[in-house]
Amino acid sequence: MNLPPAANEALARRAEALGAHLPALLVAAERIASAVAAGVHGRRRVGQGDSFWQFRPFLPGDPASRIDWRQSAKSDRAFVRETESEAAQTVLLWRDGSASMRWHSTLAREEKRARAELLLLALAALLLRGGERVRLFGIATRLSAGRAALAGIAEALARANGEEGVPQAAGSVLPRFARVVLIGDFLAPLPEIAAAIAGLAAVPLSGHVLQLLDPAEALLPYHGRVRFAGLEAEADVLVPRVEGVREAYAARLAAQQRGVAEICARAGFGFSTHRTDQPPQTALLGLYSALAA
Repeated sequence: MNLPPAANEALARRAEALGAHLPALLVAAERIASAVAAGVHGRRRVGQGDSFWQFRPFLPGDPASRIDWRQSAKSDRAFVRETESEAAQTVLLWRDGSASMRWHSTLAREEKRARAELLLLALAALLLRGGERVRLFGIATRLSAGRAALAGIAEALARANGEEGVPQAAGSVLPRFARVVLIGDFLAPLPEIAAAIAGLAAVPLSGHVLQLLDPAEALLPYHGRVRFAGLEAEADVLVPRVEGVREAYAARLAAQQRGVAEICARAGFGFSTHRTDQPPQTALLGLYSALAA
């Protein structure tokens, strides 16, 4: 497809900006992942493999062939030698790329999309360190393994255009029994979210949903007459006195969060929230722990 010169120039400027931003984002993601990795346990699992994990007491029902006689000879009990599972888990990662994510208030330093991408890459770094396979969901990428794959995931994320809504399982080739992590603001109508999550659960997939909000979205800290501009083709809304609607707004947001949490619970997904004025390490640790559970 041939683009007009102005469009080509705009595309080139965007590519240059993304290229300049990529190293800093990777460095930040690796730094956060390293900080969290120092305080968490590994994702080791007992299973078929060659790497030694631990000795445990022999239990009724264990075959005698599993007894480690050398270790058992050191005491008056029989012990079984367990190995570590070498079956890597597949984790699909997604961040909301819609227009509502390209915004931040004066209460936060970065857009919601920037924080979502930072968390996604930091989580990918942690998972790759643990030997898991990682792939972006909704963006054409290969299944990646090994720490060197992180740069490829970041590049694919940077090249992606804005995507709207939770990606649909229909029409996608997805690995069965994989885990999926979805990061977005999840302010869409609940029936749309329910349909998307149910489709993922039917694959079947399990995973975690992280609702990411700007502090102004969570608190509505404005005063007086305010015009709110729609970011995704909604009409602007003029509120004569914001203080008069703050309580109703808080109730509506709480109802949305309860609704998303219930949708996730029905599908076997976890749910948590995070604000962009909070440390990213807190959300990253929660996501990693949810996958390890």
